[in-house]
Amino acid sequence: MSITSAINTATTGLQAVQSQIGLASQNIANVNTPGYNKRIQSTVSQAQAPNVSTSAVTRVLNATSLKQLRLETSGAAYTGITANVATQIDSLFGIPGSSSSLDGLLNSYVKSVQTLTDDPRVSSVRTAVANNAAALAGSLVTISNGIQALRTGMETQLGNDVTAADGILKNIAQLNLKIMAAKANGGNPDLLDQRDQAINDLSQYMDVQAVEQNDGSVTVMTQSGLTLVDHTTPASLQFDGAAALSPLTVYSEDPTKRTIGTITAVTPGGARIDLIAANALRSGSLAAAVNARDVTLVEAQRQVDELAAGLAQSTTDRTVSAAGGTGIDISGLKSGNRIALSLADGTKLVLVASSTGAPRIQSGDVDSSTALPLSFKLGTDADMQTAIGTALGANYAVTVTNGKLTITRAAAAPNPAVTTVGVTTTVPANAADTKTGDTEFALFVDSGRNGELYTGDFDTGSQLTGFAQRIALNAAVKADNSAFVVASSTTESSDPTRPQRILDGLTTSSRTFSAAVGIGGVRAPLTTTLANFTQRVVDTQGANAAASQSLDQGQQIALSTARGRYANESGVKIDEEMANLIQLQTAYGANARVLTAARDMLDTLMRI
Repeated sequence: MSITSAINTATTGLQAVQSQIGLASQNIANVNTPGYNKRIQSTVSQAQAPNVSTSAVTRVLNATSLKQLRLETSGAAYTGITANVATQIDSLFGIPGSSSSLDGLLNSYVKSVQTLTDDPRVSSVRTAVANNAAALAGSLVTISNGIQALRTGMETQLGNDVTAADGILKNIAQLNLKIMAAKANGGNPDLLDQRDQAINDLSQYMDVQAVEQNDGSVTVMTQSGLTLVDHTTPASLQFDGAAALSPLTVYSEDPTKRTIGTITAVTPGGARIDLIAANALRSGSLAAAVNARDVTLVEAQRQVDELAAGLAQSTTDRTVSAAGGTGIDISGLKSGNRIALSLADGTKLVLVASSTGAPRIQSGDVDSSTALPLSFKLGTDADMQTAIGTALGANYAVTVTNGKLTITRAAAAPNPAVTTVGVTTTVPANAADTKTGDTEFALFVDSGRNGELYTGDFDTGSQLTGFAQRIALNAAVKADNSAFVVASSTTESSDPTRPQRILDGLTTSSRTFSAAVGIGGVRAPLTTTLANFTQRVVDTQGANAAASQSLDQGQQIALSTARGRYANESGVKIDEEMANLIQLQTAYGANARVLTAARDMLDTLMRI
């Protein structure tokens, strides 16, 4: 090798080392930069000049670890929101057994009624019952308002998150364009890092996957397969949220029935896809907020609505049953009252009375998950005979005479006989009807309907929906608390009949709560007392909060582990970079020493 070759080789060696030193300093400077992946550059020996060269700068990237990081990020966002919502719901119901909790307030109410049965004459005891009843109703209103505030919060968060996710999709598409252009010039690691970080950010909102294309772009899809970014074209995400939610505002796949926001993806071709209806979102903050808004919080609202309805009906309703073919009194039926039929084969039918004849009854509105809900219009005996017969069909024989209903059916297969007919009637004529001789009276009323009786009607929509927001102590009872004892002008002030009726309605009489409350099991109604149901509700919310928090803690650990693994494989390690710098410093000095030696040899030649 000539002296000139040595000089050239040492010079290219110095250039290569300088490039690597610059890269090491870049790694060190970006050690805390989010999304930055370690850069490496190797040297290549060549037979001809220049004898050494550097390769293109590449990123250290483990695609498997990156994919896992994104999955865990989506999962952590989902469990975080779920746990937060469950904890807030639990706080609304209160600490089980505490005086301010829902079950604590019910217990105080029950105890005051028990005291009233022992001594109905004492005015202060009746006042205590009224105060405790009002406090219980007020608690239900507060809980219901809190639930709807949480739903409104989820609606607002969905709007904000959709806007953020839409911006990220546009950014990814723009980065795709830049990366495709840079690929012709050897690529740009900085742009690749920015795109990876953008996809990581997107994974907080939804479960996504990225597929690299030959042109350098990535196709971004949900885990369900919906394409969000195709090369340089992003889908547009939109959300048409409502300002405030109530128990009556619900999601529906039918746009004409939907009264709250949905997430819509608009494809480049103009197609509009409802991501909620398509079940395209399965993890991330968007899926969690949708589930909280439309499932968890709706179920919690149904629980307090059912409890409020139970409290109201526990003092107003009377249920009687008779064998099939036996006349049963339906003269006092009001809109919302029900006739229940049991057939020999186990089939159950529920007939709901209506003032209009066309109530909007949905599946799950009745107390049984297996009962078929039907409706009929109230009227004269002849009118109701026709209406009930029409609702049941030709296989049933229906007669209504002097207010007595008789229903029969041929026992021959396939027509199982009617074994039992039950009728539930709201006894008081109105909320002011407290002293007309009946044990039943209205203690709680519907403040949203001008203090009317609660009957559970469907004439203008379900009276049950949102009743917990509207339940109130009857003004007639508040004005005259003797109504807790005195049922008529002949009732003795010491008569415990009505107080005992109130107590039995709370602690002894069982009622069936819809499967929609989510306590009796999967699609199973729950039959129990009001007191036990209240305890079950509070316990269930506490258990849900604890389970959600435990799941979130586990998911956060999984996310931390995924982050650590990814950082260990693709991130910058200061110790490694410093050790590399020492090696580069040694190599630089060696190359410089070669240049010095070559210069000395040239000087010697020049002096000859």
